[in-house]
Amino acid sequence: MKIVIVGGGKVGEKLCAELSHEHNDILLIEKDEEKLDQLMNKFDITGIVGNGASIEIQQEIGVDTADVFIAVTEMDEINLISSVLAKNLGATYTVARVRNPEYSNHQSVLKESLGLSLIINPELSAARDIVRVLKYPSALSAESFAADRVNLVEVEINEDSKLVGVDLREFRQKFGSILVCMSIRNDEAIIPSGNYQIQANDRIFITGEATDMMRFFKVIGNNEKSIRSTLIIGGGRIAYYVLKALKQSKIKATVIELDRERAQYLSEEFPNATVIHADGSDHEILEEYGLEDFDSFMSLTGVDEENLVMSVFARHNGVKKVITKMSRVEILKILTSVPLRTIITPKQIVANEIIQFVRARANIQGSNVEALYRLADNQVEVLQFRVTRNSKVCNIPLFQLKIKPNVLIAYIMRGQELIFPNGNDQLMPHDRVLVVTTARMFEDLEDILMQ
Repeated sequence: MKIVIVGGGKVGEKLCAELSHEHNDILLIEKDEEKLDQLMNKFDITGIVGNGASIEIQQEIGVDTADVFIAVTEMDEINLISSVLAKNLGATYTVARVRNPEYSNHQSVLKESLGLSLIINPELSAARDIVRVLKYPSALSAESFAADRVNLVEVEINEDSKLVGVDLREFRQKFGSILVCMSIRNDEAIIPSGNYQIQANDRIFITGEATDMMRFFKVIGNNEKSIRSTLIIGGGRIAYYVLKALKQSKIKATVIELDRERAQYLSEEFPNATVIHADGSDHEILEEYGLEDFDSFMSLTGVDEENLVMSVFARHNGVKKVITKMSRVEILKILTSVPLRTIITPKQIVANEIIQFVRARANIQGSNVEALYRLADNQVEVLQFRVTRNSKVCNIPLFQLKIKPNVLIAYIMRGQELIFPNGNDQLMPHDRVLVVTTARMFEDLEDILMQ
Protein backbone atom coordinates (compact mmCIF):
# COMPACT_ATOMS: atom_id res chain seq x y z
CA MET A 1 0.00 0.00 0.00
CA LYS A 2 1.09 3.58 -0.59
CA ILE A 3 1.10 5.31 2.79
CA VAL A 4 1.90 8.99 3.35
CA ILE A 5 2.96 10.01 6.86
CA VAL A 6 3.14 13.66 7.94
CA GLY A 7 5.45 14.27 10.91
CA GLY A 8 8.67 12.49 11.80
CA GLY A 9 8.41 12.80 15.59
CA LYS A 10 8.17 9.92 18.03
CA VAL A 11 4.93 8.57 16.61
CA GLY A 12 5.92 9.17 12.99
CA GLU A 13 9.21 7.37 13.50
CA LYS A 14 7.46 4.40 15.08
CA LEU A 15 5.03 4.22 12.17
CA CYS A 16 7.86 4.36 9.64
CA ALA A 17 9.54 1.46 11.42
CA GLU A 18 6.44 -0.71 11.73
CA LEU A 19 4.72 -0.02 8.41
CA SER A 20 7.85 -0.17 6.25
CA HIS A 21 8.68 -3.50 7.88
CA GLU A 22 5.32 -4.78 6.62
CA HIS A 23 6.34 -4.05 3.00
CA ASN A 24 4.31 -0.89 2.48
CA ASP A 25 5.46 2.00 0.27
CA ILE A 26 6.08 4.76 2.85
CA LEU A 27 6.54 8.44 2.01
CA LEU A 28 7.30 10.80 4.91
CA ILE A 29 6.67 14.55 4.87
CA GLU A 30 8.83 16.31 7.48
CA LYS A 31 9.76 19.99 7.87
CA ASP A 32 13.12 19.26 9.51
CA GLU A 33 15.54 18.17 6.76
CA GLU A 34 18.05 16.71 9.21
CA LYS A 35 15.34 14.63 10.90
CA LEU A 36 14.03 13.47 7.52
CA ASP A 37 17.50 12.37 6.36
CA GLN A 38 18.00 10.48 9.62
CA LEU A 39 14.77 8.52 9.21
CA MET A 40 15.34 7.85 5.50
CA ASN A 41 18.74 6.38 6.34
CA LYS A 42 17.26 4.30 9.15
CA PHE A 43 14.20 2.86 7.36
CA ASP A 44 13.20 1.77 3.87
CA ILE A 45 11.17 4.91 3.12
CA THR A 46 11.20 7.94 0.83
CA GLY A 47 10.59 11.49 1.96
CA ILE A 48 10.18 15.15 1.15
CA VAL A 49 10.99 18.27 3.17
CA GLY A 50 7.96 20.47 3.64
CA ASN A 51 4.67 21.27 5.30
CA GLY A 52 2.15 18.44 5.12
CA ALA A 53 -0.70 20.96 5.04
CA SER A 54 0.64 22.52 1.82
CA ILE A 55 -1.42 21.76 -1.28
CA GLU A 56 1.71 22.10 -3.43
CA ILE A 57 3.57 19.49 -1.36
CA GLN A 58 0.63 17.08 -1.44
CA GLN A 59 0.23 17.46 -5.18
CA GLU A 60 3.97 16.99 -5.72
CA ILE A 61 4.00 13.65 -3.90
CA GLY A 62 0.84 12.47 -5.66
CA VAL A 63 -1.38 12.24 -2.60
CA ASP A 64 -4.29 11.40 -4.91
CA THR A 65 -2.78 7.92 -5.32
CA ALA A 66 -2.26 7.36 -1.58
CA ASP A 67 -4.10 4.44 -0.03
CA VAL A 68 -3.68 5.84 3.48
CA PHE A 69 -2.71 9.36 4.60
CA ILE A 70 -1.60 9.68 8.25
CA ALA A 71 -0.95 13.05 9.96
CA VAL A 72 0.84 12.77 13.32
CA THR A 73 2.61 16.11 13.84
CA GLU A 74 2.61 17.82 17.24
CA MET A 75 -0.06 20.28 16.06
CA ASP A 76 -3.67 19.14 15.93
CA GLU A 77 -4.63 21.86 13.46
CA ILE A 78 -1.92 20.82 10.99
CA ASN A 79 -3.05 17.21 11.29
CA LEU A 80 -6.69 18.09 10.66
CA ILE A 81 -6.01 20.51 7.79
CA SER A 82 -3.57 18.20 6.02
CA SER A 83 -5.93 15.22 6.37
CA VAL A 84 -8.92 17.14 5.01
CA LEU A 85 -6.80 18.43 2.13
CA ALA A 86 -5.52 14.92 1.35
CA LYS A 87 -9.07 13.57 1.38
CA ASN A 88 -10.24 16.26 -1.03
CA LEU A 89 -7.28 15.62 -3.33
CA GLY A 90 -8.13 11.93 -3.58
CA ALA A 91 -6.41 9.99 -0.77
CA THR A 92 -8.51 6.90 -0.07
CA TYR A 93 -8.27 6.88 3.73
CA THR A 94 -7.16 9.65 6.10
CA VAL A 95 -5.98 9.39 9.70
CA ALA A 96 -5.29 12.32 12.04
CA ARG A 97 -3.79 12.44 15.50
CA VAL A 98 -5.79 14.88 17.63
CA ARG A 99 -4.75 15.36 21.26
CA ASN A 100 -6.48 18.53 22.45
CA PRO A 101 -9.45 17.67 24.73
CA GLU A 102 -11.40 20.57 23.19
CA TYR A 103 -11.31 18.66 19.90
CA SER A 104 -11.37 15.12 21.27
CA ASN A 105 -14.52 15.74 23.29
CA HIS A 106 -16.30 16.08 19.93
CA GLN A 107 -14.30 13.45 18.08
CA SER A 108 -17.22 11.73 16.33
CA VAL A 109 -18.60 15.06 15.08
CA LEU A 110 -15.16 16.09 13.81
CA LYS A 111 -14.62 12.80 12.05
CA GLU A 112 -18.00 12.86 10.32
CA SER A 113 -18.06 16.54 9.38
CA LEU A 114 -14.50 16.54 8.01
CA GLY A 115 -14.82 13.21 6.24
CA LEU A 116 -11.88 11.59 8.05
CA SER A 117 -11.50 7.83 8.30
CA LEU A 118 -9.97 7.76 11.77
CA ILE A 119 -9.08 10.20 14.54
CA ILE A 120 -6.59 8.94 17.11
CA ASN A 121 -5.86 10.41 20.52
CA PRO A 122 -2.91 8.59 22.14
CA GLU A 123 -3.47 10.15 25.55
CA LEU A 124 -7.14 9.19 25.57
CA SER A 125 -6.27 5.63 24.55
CA ALA A 126 -3.60 5.46 27.27
CA ALA A 127 -6.09 6.69 29.86
CA ARG A 128 -8.56 4.00 28.84
CA ASP A 129 -5.86 1.36 29.28
CA ILE A 130 -5.07 2.73 32.74
CA VAL A 131 -8.68 2.76 33.91
CA ARG A 132 -9.18 -0.77 32.58
CA VAL A 133 -6.23 -2.18 34.50
CA LEU A 134 -7.46 -0.56 37.72
CA LYS A 135 -10.35 -3.06 37.68
CA TYR A 136 -7.91 -5.91 38.42
CA PRO A 137 -5.44 -4.98 41.20
CA SER A 138 -3.44 -8.18 40.61
CA ALA A 139 -3.15 -7.71 36.86
CA LEU A 140 -0.07 -6.39 35.11
CA SER A 141 -2.09 -5.29 32.08
CA ALA A 142 -5.61 -5.59 30.69
CA GLU A 143 -7.11 -5.21 27.23
CA SER A 144 -10.77 -5.39 26.23
CA PHE A 145 -12.57 -6.89 23.25
CA ALA A 146 -16.14 -7.60 22.15
CA ALA A 147 -17.44 -4.18 23.18
CA ASP A 148 -15.70 -4.51 26.57
CA ARG A 149 -17.42 -7.82 27.37
CA VAL A 150 -14.17 -9.80 27.18
CA ASN A 151 -10.95 -8.91 28.95
CA LEU A 152 -7.44 -10.14 28.22
CA VAL A 153 -5.56 -9.91 31.50
CA GLU A 154 -1.87 -10.47 32.26
CA VAL A 155 -1.08 -12.13 35.61
CA GLU A 156 2.26 -12.96 37.20
CA ILE A 157 2.38 -16.35 38.95
CA ASN A 158 3.93 -16.06 42.41
CA GLU A 159 5.69 -19.02 44.05
CA ASP A 160 2.81 -19.50 46.50
CA SER A 161 0.10 -19.30 43.81
CA LYS A 162 -2.52 -22.05 43.70
CA LEU A 163 -1.86 -22.30 39.96
CA VAL A 164 1.75 -23.51 40.27
CA GLY A 165 1.96 -27.04 38.86
CA VAL A 166 -1.47 -26.92 37.22
CA ASP A 167 -1.57 -28.02 33.58
CA LEU A 168 -3.98 -26.45 31.12
CA ARG A 169 -6.32 -29.44 30.97
CA GLU A 170 -6.81 -29.21 34.73
CA PHE A 171 -7.07 -25.43 34.44
CA ARG A 172 -9.88 -25.76 31.89
CA GLN A 173 -11.74 -28.19 34.17
CA LYS A 174 -11.53 -25.74 37.09
CA PHE A 175 -12.15 -22.54 35.15
CA GLY A 176 -14.15 -23.55 32.08
CA SER A 177 -14.99 -19.97 31.13
CA ILE A 178 -11.39 -18.73 31.48
CA LEU A 179 -8.79 -19.51 28.83
CA VAL A 180 -5.00 -19.26 29.07
CA CYS A 181 -4.03 -17.69 25.74
CA MET A 182 -0.34 -17.18 26.24
CA SER A 183 2.50 -17.58 28.70
CA ILE A 184 5.84 -15.83 29.04
CA ARG A 185 8.61 -17.93 30.57
CA ASN A 186 12.21 -16.75 30.64
CA ASP A 187 11.25 -13.86 28.33
CA GLU A 188 9.95 -16.28 25.68
CA ALA A 189 6.33 -16.09 24.58
CA ILE A 190 4.51 -19.42 24.23
CA ILE A 191 1.06 -20.30 22.92
CA PRO A 192 0.47 -23.20 25.35
CA SER A 193 -1.10 -26.59 24.60
CA GLY A 194 -3.11 -28.78 26.96
CA ASN A 195 -0.12 -30.44 28.64
CA TYR A 196 1.55 -27.10 29.40
CA GLN A 197 2.17 -26.81 33.15
CA ILE A 198 2.09 -23.41 34.86
CA GLN A 199 5.22 -22.59 36.85
CA ALA A 200 6.23 -19.93 39.35
CA ASN A 201 7.34 -16.64 37.75
CA ASP A 202 5.36 -17.35 34.59
CA ARG A 203 3.34 -14.45 33.22
CA ILE A 204 0.11 -15.82 31.83
CA PHE A 205 -2.48 -14.04 29.72
CA ILE A 206 -6.04 -15.15 30.42
CA THR A 207 -9.24 -14.20 28.67
CA GLY A 208 -12.86 -14.36 29.73
CA GLU A 209 -15.91 -12.29 30.53
CA ALA A 210 -15.46 -9.63 33.20
CA THR A 211 -17.72 -11.30 35.78
CA ASP A 212 -15.99 -14.67 35.32
CA MET A 213 -12.62 -12.97 35.62
CA MET A 214 -13.55 -11.50 39.00
CA ARG A 215 -14.58 -14.96 40.26
CA PHE A 216 -11.35 -16.43 38.92
CA PHE A 217 -9.23 -14.03 40.98
CA LYS A 218 -11.24 -14.88 44.10
CA VAL A 219 -10.79 -18.62 43.61
CA ILE A 220 -7.01 -18.43 43.15
CA GLY A 221 -6.65 -16.25 46.24
CA ASN A 222 -5.99 -12.91 44.57
CA ASN A 223 -9.09 -11.41 46.14
CA GLU A 224 -7.47 -8.09 46.91
CA LYS A 225 -9.68 -5.19 47.85
CA SER A 226 -10.89 -3.03 45.01
CA ILE A 227 -8.92 0.11 44.27
CA ARG A 228 -10.61 3.04 45.97
CA SER A 229 -7.93 5.73 45.75
CA THR A 230 -5.17 6.80 43.39
CA LEU A 231 -2.36 9.36 43.50
CA ILE A 232 -1.51 10.84 40.10
CA ILE A 233 1.75 12.69 39.50
CA GLY A 234 1.51 15.06 36.54
CA GLY A 235 -1.66 16.78 35.38
CA GLY A 236 -1.17 16.52 31.63
CA ARG A 237 -3.52 15.18 29.01
CA ILE A 238 -3.45 11.55 30.15
CA ALA A 239 -4.28 12.64 33.70
CA TYR A 240 -7.13 14.77 32.33
CA TYR A 241 -8.69 11.79 30.56
CA VAL A 242 -8.14 9.50 33.56
CA LEU A 243 -9.89 12.00 35.83
CA LYS A 244 -12.73 12.28 33.35
CA ALA A 245 -13.14 8.49 33.24
CA LEU A 246 -13.02 8.20 37.04
CA LYS A 247 -15.86 10.69 37.48
CA GLN A 248 -18.39 7.87 37.41
CA SER A 249 -16.32 5.49 39.55
CA LYS A 250 -15.81 5.05 43.28
CA ILE A 251 -12.09 5.78 42.99
CA LYS A 252 -10.99 8.96 44.76
CA ALA A 253 -8.28 10.72 42.76
CA THR A 254 -5.55 13.05 44.00
CA VAL A 255 -3.33 14.89 41.50
CA ILE A 256 -0.01 16.62 42.16
CA GLU A 257 0.82 19.13 39.41
CA LEU A 258 3.85 21.44 39.28
CA ASP A 259 2.34 24.14 37.06
CA ARG A 260 0.07 26.48 39.04
CA GLU A 261 -2.24 27.39 36.15
CA ARG A 262 -2.66 23.76 35.12
CA ALA A 263 -3.41 22.75 38.70
CA GLN A 264 -6.02 25.49 38.95
CA TYR A 265 -7.61 24.38 35.68
CA LEU A 266 -7.85 20.74 36.79
CA SER A 267 -9.32 21.69 40.17
CA GLU A 268 -12.06 23.67 38.43
CA GLU A 269 -12.69 21.01 35.78
CA PHE A 270 -12.80 18.12 38.29
CA PRO A 271 -14.17 19.41 41.62
CA ASN A 272 -14.49 15.87 43.01
CA ALA A 273 -10.74 15.32 42.68
CA THR A 274 -8.09 16.71 45.02
CA VAL A 275 -5.57 18.78 43.05
CA ILE A 276 -2.34 19.87 44.74
CA HIS A 277 0.07 22.45 43.35
CA ALA A 278 3.46 20.96 44.23
CA ASP A 279 6.47 19.07 42.86
CA GLY A 280 5.45 15.43 42.72
CA SER A 281 9.03 14.33 42.07
CA ASP A 282 9.98 15.44 45.61
CA HIS A 283 9.79 12.39 47.87
CA GLU A 284 9.08 14.60 50.88
CA ILE A 285 5.98 15.95 49.14
CA LEU A 286 4.83 12.40 48.41
CA GLU A 287 5.34 11.39 52.02
CA GLU A 288 3.59 14.55 53.26
CA TYR A 289 0.45 13.69 51.33
CA GLY A 290 0.40 10.08 52.50
CA LEU A 291 1.77 8.12 49.55
CA GLU A 292 1.61 4.81 51.43
CA ASP A 293 -2.12 5.25 52.11
CA PHE A 294 -3.12 5.15 48.44
CA ASP A 295 -4.30 1.95 46.75
CA SER A 296 -2.68 2.94 43.46
CA PHE A 297 -0.12 5.35 42.05
CA MET A 298 0.32 6.77 38.54
CA SER A 299 3.40 8.61 37.35
CA LEU A 300 2.28 10.49 34.22
CA THR A 301 4.75 13.35 33.79
CA GLY A 302 6.43 14.15 30.48
CA VAL A 303 9.85 12.96 31.70
CA ASP A 304 10.48 9.21 31.56
CA GLU A 305 13.28 9.27 34.11
CA GLU A 306 11.10 11.06 36.67
CA ASN A 307 8.27 8.61 36.09
CA LEU A 308 10.63 5.70 36.57
CA VAL A 309 12.18 6.99 39.80
CA MET A 310 8.84 8.03 41.34
CA SER A 311 7.24 4.70 40.48
CA VAL A 312 10.08 2.75 42.10
CA PHE A 313 9.75 4.99 45.17
CA ALA A 314 6.01 4.27 45.32
CA ARG A 315 6.65 0.51 45.11
CA HIS A 316 9.19 0.71 47.90
CA ASN A 317 6.62 2.54 50.03
CA GLY A 318 4.12 -0.27 49.72
CA VAL A 319 1.74 0.96 47.02
CA LYS A 320 0.45 -2.24 45.41
CA LYS A 321 -0.70 -0.90 42.05
CA VAL A 322 1.87 1.31 40.32
CA ILE A 323 1.33 2.55 36.77
CA THR A 324 4.18 4.18 34.87
CA LYS A 325 4.03 6.20 31.66
CA MET A 326 7.03 5.77 29.37
CA SER A 327 7.33 7.71 26.11
CA ARG A 328 10.50 6.07 24.84
CA VAL A 329 9.90 2.43 24.04
CA GLU A 330 13.63 1.73 23.86
CA ILE A 331 14.06 2.51 27.56
CA LEU A 332 11.84 -0.46 28.42
CA LYS A 333 14.65 -2.83 27.45
CA ILE A 334 16.70 -1.77 30.49
CA LEU A 335 13.82 -2.14 32.95
CA THR A 336 13.98 -5.92 33.34
CA SER A 337 15.53 -5.64 36.81
CA VAL A 338 13.28 -2.76 37.91
CA PRO A 339 10.23 -3.83 39.97
CA LEU A 340 7.70 -2.14 37.69
CA ARG A 341 5.06 -4.15 35.88
CA THR A 342 2.30 -1.90 34.52
CA ILE A 343 3.87 0.42 31.96
CA ILE A 344 1.88 2.59 29.56
CA THR A 345 3.48 3.67 26.27
CA PRO A 346 1.25 6.06 24.27
CA LYS A 347 3.51 5.86 21.22
CA GLN A 348 3.07 2.09 20.99
CA ILE A 349 -0.69 2.45 21.51
CA VAL A 350 -0.93 4.83 18.54
CA ALA A 351 1.20 2.58 16.35
CA ASN A 352 -0.97 -0.43 17.15
CA GLU A 353 -4.19 1.43 16.36
CA ILE A 354 -2.89 2.70 13.02
CA ILE A 355 -1.38 -0.67 12.03
CA GLN A 356 -4.72 -2.28 12.84
CA PHE A 357 -6.43 0.26 10.57
CA VAL A 358 -3.91 -0.20 7.74
CA ARG A 359 -4.15 -3.99 7.81
CA ALA A 360 -7.92 -3.87 7.64
CA ARG A 361 -7.71 -1.57 4.60
CA ALA A 362 -5.06 -3.78 2.97
CA ASN A 363 -7.50 -6.64 2.63
CA ILE A 364 -10.86 -4.91 2.60
CA GLN A 365 -12.50 -7.76 0.64
CA GLY A 366 -11.49 -10.48 3.10
CA SER A 367 -11.94 -11.17 6.80
CA ASN A 368 -10.72 -7.89 8.17
CA VAL A 369 -8.57 -7.17 11.18
CA GLU A 370 -10.85 -5.20 13.48
CA ALA A 371 -8.52 -4.96 16.47
CA LEU A 372 -4.82 -5.53 17.02
CA TYR A 373 -2.73 -5.67 20.18
CA ARG A 374 0.90 -6.59 20.57
CA LEU A 375 2.17 -8.24 23.72
CA ALA A 376 5.41 -9.55 25.18
CA ASP A 377 7.73 -7.05 23.51
CA ASN A 378 5.93 -7.59 20.19
CA GLN A 379 6.45 -11.37 20.29
CA VAL A 380 2.70 -12.01 20.24
CA GLU A 381 -0.17 -10.48 18.32
CA VAL A 382 -3.80 -10.59 19.42
CA LEU A 383 -6.14 -9.91 16.51
CA GLN A 384 -9.89 -9.68 16.18
CA PHE A 385 -11.24 -10.67 12.76
CA ARG A 386 -14.66 -10.43 11.17
CA VAL A 387 -15.61 -13.59 9.27
CA THR A 388 -16.97 -13.09 5.76
CA ARG A 389 -19.33 -15.40 3.92
CA ASN A 390 -16.72 -16.55 1.37
CA SER A 391 -14.03 -17.37 3.93
CA LYS A 392 -12.39 -20.80 3.70
CA VAL A 393 -12.73 -21.28 7.47
CA CYS A 394 -16.55 -21.10 7.48
CA ASN A 395 -18.84 -23.99 8.42
CA ILE A 396 -16.03 -26.42 9.23
CA PRO A 397 -15.45 -27.85 12.74
CA LEU A 398 -12.30 -26.31 14.18
CA PHE A 399 -10.68 -29.72 14.71
CA GLN A 400 -10.84 -30.28 10.94
CA LEU A 401 -9.07 -27.03 10.09
CA LYS A 402 -5.33 -27.29 9.53
CA ILE A 403 -4.41 -24.42 11.82
CA LYS A 404 -0.79 -23.31 11.99
CA PRO A 405 1.29 -24.03 15.11
CA ASN A 406 1.35 -21.28 17.74
CA VAL A 407 -2.11 -20.04 16.79
CA LEU A 408 -5.01 -20.04 19.25
CA ILE A 409 -8.66 -19.13 18.67
CA ALA A 410 -9.59 -17.54 21.99
CA TYR A 411 -13.25 -16.79 21.45
CA ILE A 412 -16.03 -16.46 18.89
CA MET A 413 -18.66 -13.73 19.16
CA ARG A 414 -21.87 -14.58 17.30
CA GLY A 415 -24.32 -11.72 17.63
CA GLN A 416 -24.64 -11.28 21.40
CA GLU A 417 -23.50 -14.85 22.10
CA LEU A 418 -19.94 -15.32 23.34
CA ILE A 419 -18.38 -18.73 22.63
CA PHE A 420 -15.12 -20.04 24.10
CA PRO A 421 -14.69 -22.74 21.48
CA ASN A 422 -13.75 -26.39 21.49
CA GLY A 423 -12.86 -28.51 18.48
CA ASN A 424 -16.46 -29.12 17.50
CA ASP A 425 -17.39 -25.45 17.17
CA GLN A 426 -17.58 -23.85 13.72
CA LEU A 427 -16.97 -20.34 12.45
CA MET A 428 -19.97 -18.74 10.77
CA PRO A 429 -20.33 -15.66 8.53
CA HIS A 430 -20.41 -12.39 10.50
CA ASP A 431 -18.75 -14.00 13.54
CA ARG A 432 -16.03 -12.02 15.26
CA VAL A 433 -13.02 -14.14 16.19
CA LEU A 434 -10.13 -13.42 18.55
CA VAL A 435 -6.84 -14.99 17.43
CA VAL A 436 -3.63 -15.13 19.51
CA THR A 437 -0.42 -15.93 17.65
CA THR A 438 3.35 -15.62 17.69
CA ALA A 439 3.28 -15.20 13.90
CA ARG A 440 3.39 -11.75 12.32
CA MET A 441 1.55 -9.87 9.62
CA PHE A 442 -1.74 -11.76 9.65
CA GLU A 443 -4.08 -9.70 7.45
CA ASP A 444 -6.90 -12.17 6.95
CA LEU A 445 -8.46 -14.87 9.09
CA GLU A 446 -7.40 -17.43 6.47
CA ASP A 447 -3.77 -16.66 7.37
CA ILE A 448 -4.22 -18.98 10.38
CA LEU A 449 -4.37 -21.96 8.01
CA MET A 450 -1.36 -23.96 6.87
CA GLN A 451 -0.73 -23.78 3.13
